[in-house]
Amino acid sequence: MDIRPSSLRTWSLTAALLAVAWLPQAVLAAALAGAALVWRAEWLLLAPVAALLAGPVRAAFGRGPLPGRALRPAEEPELAALVRDVADRVGLRRPLLVRVVPDVQASLGPARVDGTPSYVLLLGLPLLRTLTEAELASVVAHELAHEQQARARGTAVLGFARELLAERLAGYLRPLAPLAAPLLRASQPLVWRAELAADAQAARIAGGTAAVGALRRTAVLHAVYEGLGETWWAALVEEDAFPEDFYDALDAALADPHVVARAARTAAADDAVDPYASAGHPPFARRIEALADAPEAAGAYGTAPLPLRTGAALARWCVRELAELEEVEVIDGEATRVRLLDLPADRLHQLGGTPGLDLLLRVTGEQHPLPALTAVLDAVADGRGQQLARHLEPGLRWLAAEARTALGREVLTGAATTALTAVLRTAGWTCTGRWLTSVLTAPDGRTVDLHALVTEAVHTGDTRPVRTLLDPHARTEGAPA
Repeated sequence: MDIRPSSLRTWSLTAALLAVAWLPQAVLAAALAGAALVWRAEWLLLAPVAALLAGPVRAAFGRGPLPGRALRPAEEPELAALVRDVADRVGLRRPLLVRVVPDVQASLGPARVDGTPSYVLLLGLPLLRTLTEAELASVVAHELAHEQQARARGTAVLGFARELLAERLAGYLRPLAPLAAPLLRASQPLVWRAELAADAQAARIAGGTAAVGALRRTAVLHAVYEGLGETWWAALVEEDAFPEDFYDALDAALADPHVVARAARTAAADDAVDPYASAGHPPFARRIEALADAPEAAGAYGTAPLPLRTGAALARWCVRELAELEEVEVIDGEATRVRLLDLPADRLHQLGGTPGLDLLLRVTGEQHPLPALTAVLDAVADGRGQQLARHLEPGLRWLAAEARTALGREVLTGAATTALTAVLRTAGWTCTGRWLTSVLTAPDGRTVDLHALVTEAVHTGDTRPVRTLLDPHARTEGAPA
């Protein structure tokens, strides 16, 4: 084994992370062993043994079928050629299977096919539909680069240990935090270094512009998929329905610059919340900065998305997969098929969901949106915003301090944006587009992204721009709304 200082540090941190992650099982085992000795009940020892063996047994025997749907070279020759070309440039020689999954995902994992060691590359359909050929090549190169890193430096084991320990910090009670947080902070630079190295490999193969474009577009795709796409599904499932044109609707939403701007803000906000240094990827801004001087790979790959010859069939399969996860009966025709692109804007806005105005009214003790909004703005300006946020979302009190503050701002932003939208809609403002309820057009033709305006106010504590927007409408609306 390589015992250079860097490798020794990696393996030492990995061992420490695993030891802390398994500390609860070890404590339980010791307690049961003591009880077994005291009560002469040897059978008590079976519980900790079973708990310790459960993970390895599942890993050895419970892998099950490969995820996703196979993308065979004969069906998608352009994609197969791109993946093989990138693999050759990276130096990957093992067989490589490519499979599509419904969400925004790119990952590489080991597999055995007919007894032959192989790799499985999972690619999300939104990536295949949206990324340019060069950007997709960058994503593939990034994932293949990780395989080389795992073989050379054991970073895969370190990443596994970090993920295992981070899961212990996800609940309301975090007794391991005093031990876990320092280890996660100490090991984060190592996994971040691996990510930045994979980015550099991607830029070397696909070009710096493509690597930066892939990072930005993937971040937006994640935010739109989770912010709009998952909300559509949740609303329709409640009605025993599903969106059969889900991916076409996502494409249409991504063509709206207001949706893209909102998604970019969401991605940046998500990057900023990492109270225990458990994030395995550096913030997108840092990754993009690291690629500032990356060379170009002129002419290597195209600037348009790859053609998907089985694109329609892939979209139908992915919709069925999502419906199965939501326990919606698609095949037997029991669920209602909905075409999002055919719905009127008001219906789409309803499906898109907004934070509950009723909750804000109840918490503030007001009966109408305007005084409720004023209560939020006053709390933000007076430094009482976090207290109000905890009343709106009681679960915040169980989070770590950094996450509680950041998510508290999101709660306040959502509540104030909902109330402001209601006030201005009553005053004659109209929705600008089909996808977002809080981008409004004023009677004089101005377009304002209320969410962006309120976000700035909540983060800075300066609520004057929002109040200025309200002044002429407060006189016409009065108390009722």
